[in-house]
Amino acid sequence: MKAIFLSVLLLTTSLCLIPLAQAAQWSGWPQTGSAKLTWAFFDVYNSQLRTPSGKYQPNVWPQALIISYLRDISNKDLVKATSDQWKALGLLDEANQHQWLEQVQKIWPDVKSGNEITFVADPQGGQFYFQADGVSSPSPIGARFDRSFRDAFLAIWLSPSTQYPQLRKGLTEAR
Repeated sequence: MKAIFLSVLLLTTSLCLIPLAQAAQWSGWPQTGSAKLTWAFFDVYNSQLRTPSGKYQPNVWPQALIISYLRDISNKDLVKATSDQWKALGLLDEANQHQWLEQVQKIWPDVKSGNEITFVADPQGGQFYFQADGVSSPSPIGARFDRSFRDAFLAIWLSPSTQYPQLRKGLTEAR
């Protein structure tokens, strides 16, 4: 019985460390590019895209999109902005969109200036990480998302049809 307990404990601990190990891995990848979003004269966030090679290639995984907030934004406003971008891209007609918006509403925090939300995309889907200002390492938030969510979420920044073509250019083109 003791051996079974130790085996289960070891397996559980290993599974919990996988997202943290992945976080440590992507934080060391080189940047493919970076860009700042400014809206109505307000700096909103800095963003950067990272890949193991340091080069952006569409649909080549893994990729990490890091958003470093420059102002306080409520969870409600983050979710609305995501919904608005999916509508603009013509993606909100998909059945999964409503469910996705509910899921991110549950896991995204109200962000403060200096906070980061990172989405690490891989062949199976992706995982969000949150890092508060002054905290040394990010923590996974929520469950993993599937490939459809991964593609829709990253399209906000990386699609040729994005509402922010200069932001896309800054993230995807080496300088």
